[in-house]
Amino acid sequence: MTKKNLKKYTIIQECINGVYTVPQAAGLLGLSDRQVQRLKKEVVQNGPKGVIHKSRGKKSNHAIEEDKINQIVELKKTYQYEKANFTHFKELLEERENINISYSCLYSHLTQKGLKSTRKHKKVKLHSRRKRKAYFGELIQTDGTPFDWFGIGKRYSLHGYIDDATGIPLGLYMCESECLFGYLEITRQMLTNFGIPKAIYSDKFSVFFPPTFAKLTVEQQLAGQQQPKTQFFKILEELNIELIAAGSSQAKGRIERLWNTLQDRLVTEFRVNNITTIDQANEFFPQFIKSYGQKFSVKPEKSETMFIKLPKYVNLDDLLTTKFVRSIDNAGCFSFYNKKFQVISKDIPPKSKLTILMSKKIGIKAQYNGKKYDVITCEDLPSHNSYKDMNTIFKEKQVNNILFATYLLTLNSKENAPLLADS
Repeated sequence: MTKKNLKKYTIIQECINGVYTVPQAAGLLGLSDRQVQRLKKEVVQNGPKGVIHKSRGKKSNHAIEEDKINQIVELKKTYQYEKANFTHFKELLEERENINISYSCLYSHLTQKGLKSTRKHKKVKLHSRRKRKAYFGELIQTDGTPFDWFGIGKRYSLHGYIDDATGIPLGLYMCESECLFGYLEITRQMLTNFGIPKAIYSDKFSVFFPPTFAKLTVEQQLAGQQQPKTQFFKILEELNIELIAAGSSQAKGRIERLWNTLQDRLVTEFRVNNITTIDQANEFFPQFIKSYGQKFSVKPEKSETMFIKLPKYVNLDDLLTTKFVRSIDNAGCFSFYNKKFQVISKDIPPKSKLTILMSKKIGIKAQYNGKKYDVITCEDLPSHNSYKDMNTIFKEKQVNNILFATYLLTLNSKENAPLLADS
């Protein structure tokens, strides 16, 4: 079952149990009331299989034969057609080769094969005002902004989420610079206080999307991955949250206007509340968000919410972690960010692949076959091989791992590209 189907099954099951009405479930899933009624019947009769489409795994009746696709691709590479743009090439296929194919299908197959149209149309930049989304939680805009918030001549970065339909800030967190840690913290706030939204709208900052030069590893290609993904993208993927890239700052104007307001108001708020440090500011934000929402929020067009309550089985401390794959050597050690770590366990065979988990909450831990293990930096190892001594040292040095993890997460993305990548 895919994550999308799992979400559908969860909502339909809640609808059966009376948590949601049929119209509410239909709004959350983007379906009609009649479709929801049909899904309820299927789930009652067949369980989770009821939400899976019957044609899954079967070839479409309208699919074009692979031989014809290969023929079209080879024709496009020939001397006659290589300079033709896609529209012209489509016309030539109909006139000269007796091949009828839609433009969208032609474009899709040719681009998948790495072929590009020779003619490029420059798009006119229009920044007309976009209508707000109808539902609370349907689209969340996010960004980070550097500013001298405390009036001391030093700029700190504020990370934020704002709901497109209501204009309510859903999370605010300040760091030294715009970084992965800041976005993880506002995500924790949003998930805890509001739930799981349908989509998040961001810029192309490297926390959200990998740089253009990023490439898949051999292991990722063998696993069937189509494109590189950042650590943050993978976390949202686990929650079935769609991440949409904005083409310009005007496209996410809601959050840009929020920054204008906060840069005007927060400086004064900090002064009247004697707030002079980042930690004090982050403690102040929850009450500020509440008062801001009461003053500036608008009523959404639809009264239903698109937020889904965070399932009880989701542990945010486990979810909001970065994950990396490393190999353990014969001494039970692995390398991570120019440091050597020892796994406190004798149960992991040498040369095994570990998943390294890292966050401010848990520090750095190793995961093998679903079980988590504590780790310690090699410079903290005892002089003799005593498992009991290693456990004692870990308790003393655990704070070092948490500080090291926090330091890595708060690095600017330009310094920290490997940490953001799906590696």
